[in-house]
This record gives sequence, C-alpha cells and structure tokens, in this order.
Amino acid sequence: MLSQIAAQDACLSCGACCAFFRVSFYWAEGDVMPQEVVEPLTAVYSCMKGTNQQQPRCVMLSGEIGQQVSCTMYEQRSSSCKEVQAGDAQCNKARSAYNLIPLIDIEPAYPSNDEDFDQVC
Repeated sequence: MLSQIAAQDACLSCGACCAFFRVSFYWAEGDVMPQEVVEPLTAVYSCMKGTNQQQPRCVMLSGEIGQQVSCTMYEQRSSSCKEVQAGDAQCNKARSAYNLIPLIDIEPAYPSNDEDFDQVC
C-alpha cells in the first residue's frame, strides 16, 4: 500500500472513485450525514446523491477530477468511502475510467555499497 502521505496527495488530485462508483451504505449511516446529500436506495441501503446514476458523481465532491479535488464532508463520509484505499483495485479501476495512470507502491531503493562511506544529506 502507498505511504499515508503519498496516498493523501494522490487522493487530493484524483477524485475518480467519487465519480465512478455508487456510494451505498447501510441506511443508518445516513443519520449522521446531512439529509440533503443522502437518498434511499432500498429498504436497507441508502446512497450518496449523485452516485446512483448512469454517470455517477458524488454531490459532495468538489473540484476537477485528476486535477484537484476534495470531499466537502470528509469527516462524515460513509464506510464505503473509507474502504477504498489509494492504489487498491477499486481506486485503479476508477482511475482507469478517467485515463489516469494506476497508483502503485514503489519500494525505495537503498544502496548496497555504502557501508564504509559518509552519508551526504
């Protein structure tokens, strides 16, 4: 998984998941969210307005996908929003739909021949 800082930066410039998936959750989660942003889906599930349509886009997503975005209710977001992690399969599927490159975890390369040398910072 990407480092927390890299993941946060990637999400702030992406937003593809918020405009690709239907954001559905158990209806009771909607009780802690502003009622004007939640719509009923079934007797058991609700979803974020804007995400249950042919071309979904959460009404709480602000900004331009792939450039700079933010969730205007990040602290109150649903469990399904919290499940998507930067660089996971869902994230990269959404990124692909917007022609954004996939996020991958890259291990830093550490030199193998620096035992006897001073480090320059």
